[in-house]
Amino acid sequence: KGDLYRGSLLNFWCVRPVGTLINVFAITIGGILGIIFGNRLAENHQKALISACGLCVIFIGIAGSLEQMFRIKDGVIFTSGVLVVVLSYAVGTLLGTVFDLEGKIEKFGEFLKNRAHRNNDNNFVTAFVVSSLTVCIGAMAVVGAVQDGIHNDVSILAAKSILDFVIIFILTASLGIGCAFSAIPVGLFQGSITLLAVFIEPILTTKALEYLSMTGSMLIFCVGINLVFGKKFEVANMLPVLLIAVLFAYVPSFD
Repeated sequence: KGDLYRGSLLNFWCVRPVGTLINVFAITIGGILGIIFGNRLAENHQKALISACGLCVIFIGIAGSLEQMFRIKDGVIFTSGVLVVVLSYAVGTLLGTVFDLEGKIEKFGEFLKNRAHRNNDNNFVTAFVVSSLTVCIGAMAVVGAVQDGIHNDVSILAAKSILDFVIIFILTASLGIGCAFSAIPVGLFQGSITLLAVFIEPILTTKALEYLSMTGSMLIFCVGINLVFGKKFEVANMLPVLLIAVLFAYVPSFD
């Protein structure tokens, strides 16, 4: 055990979050190009682009959650994890609301807005929150960061970087420069996971990843709803749902 602990510490000090740096770079470039492109669009074109992007995000969320929730075996459809979803969202949303995570993220957005001297940009905070939640939530961010930390394998985060580039490009063109600042929470979130990967990897069992993907996809669906119909969900307050869902993977009665 002592050798294993020392080995884990050695790996911790040797980790370099290359995959996360690639992701941050892709988001930044997507944001810059989105600003250049967005400035050429009329307001009605930007609104149409927001709706189109929101629709895509909705169906990405639906596909991801249903893929984990419904399984077909021998022509029969089985449901899985429905109770986990209900309990995770009930407990997780309550915790997030008590700690007011939405308000804290919005305050951070206001801080970035002031530092960027964008006080006249009324969409900055909304753009920052929406884009940050879109690119941070999901199993790819967690699994990719762990793979980068343990095996120096950036393939998952490289693929995510391409997706994030497209998403942030479109969102920035429609919502504004606040989207480009989502590179900061992505860097902090994924970078932290990469640095702590040797300690996190044993926790991410197959069932934990399934629950994480299922509940995370539902959060992505909520982000899409907010894009299309205006703010209906305080998605940041739902973030503890992901942690609760992973914990349920270790409760035997939920196997």
